[in-house]
Amino acid sequence: MRGDKPDRGRAQSQQGGADFAVTSPGPLETTPTLEALMSRLRLRQLRLLMALEECGSIHKAAERVAISQPGATRALSEIESALGATLFVRGARGLTSTELGRCVLRYARLIQADIAHLREEMIGIRQGVGGHLAVGATMGAIGTLIDVVALLRAEQPSLSLEIVEDTSEGLLRMLDQGRLDVALCRSSFGQRPGDYHRQGSFPEPLWVLANPRHPLADVPAPSLAELAEQTWIVYPVSMPRMLEQEFMAAGLPQPLRTLEISSTYAILAMIERDETALALLPERIATLPVARGQIRRIAYRLATDNPPFELLWRRDRELSAAAQRFVSEYQRLAMRGEGASD
Repeated sequence: MRGDKPDRGRAQSQQGGADFAVTSPGPLETTPTLEALMSRLRLRQLRLLMALEECGSIHKAAERVAISQPGATRALSEIESALGATLFVRGARGLTSTELGRCVLRYARLIQADIAHLREEMIGIRQGVGGHLAVGATMGAIGTLIDVVALLRAEQPSLSLEIVEDTSEGLLRMLDQGRLDVALCRSSFGQRPGDYHRQGSFPEPLWVLANPRHPLADVPAPSLAELAEQTWIVYPVSMPRMLEQEFMAAGLPQPLRTLEISSTYAILAMIERDETALALLPERIATLPVARGQIRRIAYRLATDNPPFELLWRRDRELSAAAQRFVSEYQRLAMRGEGASD
């Protein structure tokens, strides 16, 4: 939104103690450098943007962040000049965020969440308990992660936890960005596997699964060629590669019909409802629904080995106290399995 024309220099609203300083804003539609963003943006500005989206008007947003309406108008203009983008437009129902505005708002919320986690961790450090821990796991490693979390929470019930399920690529990316403390995944999916500490490997055998009424459910030993003709539910990135390796090794074409689903629960639900689809899921996840008769295991054993997952964290970052305790509990669990570390 283009509001009052900002001064060329340092503009600041003093209402409510807010500091909305912006230095030498550039023209709109010019993407600022990282250094410019770091020097110009203020946390109170991001708070104003979130209030504008929630309230839909400058007047209400100004009240929420305790500044005057002219101050809010000027501050929004300064933010848009600093970012080189129009973030809000006026409409019949008030202010509406633009596509770029929604992008900025998404990161504003992430920053707000990170500040909240910072506060939680500060409290935990000062009190010697609690704190915040962000952990991630691949679909097959979720069970192991929950086992470790249960042990950790028994000792530290006030711990604030964030658990993320994703592919190995996604988890390694979040580790690199500092959004996760540790992750249970595979370092081989990263661009630089040597960047991570590795602790305790766990095997992850996969089963081919289907609806109990699937045509192959009662076939004693279906061939891979028969499997290739079926519809496959695949987990984005990681599961398709397992299928690719299996069919390539046998000299067979890839399945033509696939459905990408990134949620373990959704995959299980789809198999229960769809009588035509197959899916690869880790044994640990599939065992219980197979025992209950909700789904069936197809009598085919993969020739391709699924590499084990490990607990990973960045070598160039020091773990928080909560993350160190998580690693300790994981090590205890790994000692009862096939633990290996470097």
